[in-house]
Amino acid sequence: MTNDNYTGVTTGTVATACSLAALDVIVDSSDIACVKVETPKKTLDIIIDECKRISDVKAYAVAHKNPYNDPDVTVDLAIVSTVELLDMTSEESNVIITGGEGVGIITKPGLQVPVGDYAINPVPRRMIINNLKDIVPEGKVAKVTISIPEGEKIAKKTMNPKLGIVGGISVLGTTGIARSMSSEAYKNSIVTQLDVALASDIEDLVFVPGNIGEKLALKRLDIAKEQIVQTGNYVGFMFEEAEKRGINKFTFFGHMGKLIKVAGGIFNTKHAVADGRREIMVTHAALCGVNHKDLQRLFDSKTTDDMMDILNELDVSVEVSNSIARAIRDRCMQRFEIDLNVILVDMEGTFLNDNFII
Repeated sequence: MTNDNYTGVTTGTVATACSLAALDVIVDSSDIACVKVETPKKTLDIIIDECKRISDVKAYAVAHKNPYNDPDVTVDLAIVSTVELLDMTSEESNVIITGGEGVGIITKPGLQVPVGDYAINPVPRRMIINNLKDIVPEGKVAKVTISIPEGEKIAKKTMNPKLGIVGGISVLGTTGIARSMSSEAYKNSIVTQLDVALASDIEDLVFVPGNIGEKLALKRLDIAKEQIVQTGNYVGFMFEEAEKRGINKFTFFGHMGKLIKVAGGIFNTKHAVADGRREIMVTHAALCGVNHKDLQRLFDSKTTDDMMDILNELDVSVEVSNSIARAIRDRCMQRFEIDLNVILVDMEGTFLNDNFII
């Protein structure tokens, strides 16, 4: 396995390990406790929890994705591979890969896997083929079925339902090694929203920070769920990827406490990366004529909701919100070639600025 707390293995690597173990036990009938998996980066030793031969030509193996320092919903999830040897009927490949229980099925275009196929991404497919092909007996084909018994339940905590992947999770990985979520796996998952929207010819996209923003946008705007793109904390990354794909006009919608950071040029809105909410709010309040005593009250406030209460009391909340919305738009247009419509709301979905288009 990997040797630090900040890396683990991908679902694709575990699926490959299980497939290799199942094939090994068919071929030589020995007990399998650990297998060596060749990944695009390096060779990894993967522990197998269970490996059982069902018949002379069929076996299954189970392994878990070990914990590492990352909030990954697939950690500790059991992954099963059932391998069956069939007589070869063509010269195409001696390894066939399919999905079973808990592996999602693609229903929308724009992803790496065609509509109607199981959500086993190209790199895991290649890993399984490359690790098994030289072991498959001559004249035989190894039919590999990947199953994830808890996959359908876990999928509700992922982007899969939004991406049109139904019935389970995806088998993912580009290097075979999972790294802490600063990082590439999460970015790769959220950017696929753009590809699905483009492939489905969805227009008038609305970018929101997360689930709360999505719920409020659906509540307040006349839009369909398919029009919503979640950025997570990676606002700059998602806007850059949108620009690369020719998406140059959209709405940025969300709670003041999240979006206000962008007015200060903070394009990764994770609290641990940068804050500045009160400084930005105080600056715009001062620009709108708020006096020193009330600016100090704003500065001493704990949340943006508290700040908005003070601005409402002073009857300048809309003016200050408009100033912040303009600053968000200006900051984004300086960095990206996009035309941005900014809508700021509170936790009830009440519009805070009025300089926007619906």
